[in-house]
Amino acid sequence: MNVELPLCIVLISPPAGVDFGIQQGKGHDFQILQKQRSAGQDLRFECTVTVKDNRDDGLPNFLGQLVQGPVTGRFLYIDVGKIAGQRDSCWERRIKIPLEDIGWDLIRLATFDSGQRLAADFPGTAKDGGPSCATVRSIAGWKCAHDL
Repeated sequence: MNVELPLCIVLISPPAGVDFGIQQGKGHDFQILQKQRSAGQDLRFECTVTVKDNRDDGLPNFLGQLVQGPVTGRFLYIDVGKIAGQRDSCWERRIKIPLEDIGWDLIRLATFDSGQRLAADFPGTAKDGGPSCATVRSIAGWKCAHDL
């Protein structure tokens, strides 16, 4: 099975005045996509990842230029502040959006109807009051949503 899976990631109330964007690529050779400056309101990122059924353990294998990490722990990066290209920012962080909670049942639901996508809300602000960073878990898990 080879599936194109649409995703919607919503950062809830990130700190104002900070740039956020999805990282495409790895190492020093990466680009920032969908760069947005927060005004303290929710930020929304939409993307598509490829999913293959080629793992020995039967779990989904997420692939594509946006996907980071080892096969057993794939994630997306949301780059923050300086890493997102905001040179005058005091923040230099990355948010890891784990994909491991997305199973085949959700993938089938989201790809059954072309208007569906998987969506999840993530906290945009860390305990220190700055932008979230490191691995951030979804507030209520991934859910199928129609035409967000």
